[in-house]
Amino acid sequence: MFFRQLFDEESWTFTYLLADEETRCAVMIDPVLGQMPLYQRLLDEYALRLKYAVDTHVHADHVTALGALRDEYGAESVHGVGSGAACVSRFIADGEELTFGQYKLQAIATPGHTDDSFSFLVRADGRTMVFTGDTLLIRGTGRTDFQNGDAGMQYDSLTKKLLVLPDDTIVYPAHDYKGMNESRIGEEKAHNPRLQVADKADYIALMNQLDLPDPKFMDVAVPANLKCGEV
Repeated sequence: MFFRQLFDEESWTFTYLLADEETRCAVMIDPVLGQMPLYQRLLDEYALRLKYAVDTHVHADHVTALGALRDEYGAESVHGVGSGAACVSRFIADGEELTFGQYKLQAIATPGHTDDSFSFLVRADGRTMVFTGDTLLIRGTGRTDFQNGDAGMQYDSLTKKLLVLPDDTIVYPAHDYKGMNESRIGEEKAHNPRLQVADKADYIALMNQLDLPDPKFMDVAVPANLKCGEV
């Protein structure tokens, strides 16, 4: 499987480009509008046909490229069920799959960071990879204090949906702020400080005391992303 992890320095966002090398059918996860020239270059250089552009949730820290990729390439724009973005082509439900060539991207509902948060699982070349959005970060978890976030719901998403995956599952988050590109489920269970709690009540207490400032682009990004990146 063709795979590229791309990075937007301004918002610390990872974007993932996956494709079936035989059919050249591709999917892009969490694209950033400001990186469109890079996406256009890669799709052209590798002769990829973009079938799906997917956001793991309505982001608050950058403007999505879903609309631009739809308009430029005819890609189907995808959000999880529960998203308020009426502009998208398809709302995918828990357990549903997006097929690109011989591969399948399976949707996993993981609300908590936001009420529309989804993760996506793919198995390819003997590997299992999970794209966790802001639900599970490397040595962290996504904040739960805006966009209908809920720490208790996130705890359930983590413990019942993600941490039950095999320990060697590769974790690819939507952001990283510490210079790490990937992790493993087993690593996060052992070393993620947010997960070293006794129970759900402890996790809720931990998340409720974070007192973080709002993302600096939130007032622009959220309304734009509800329109698939229309600023």
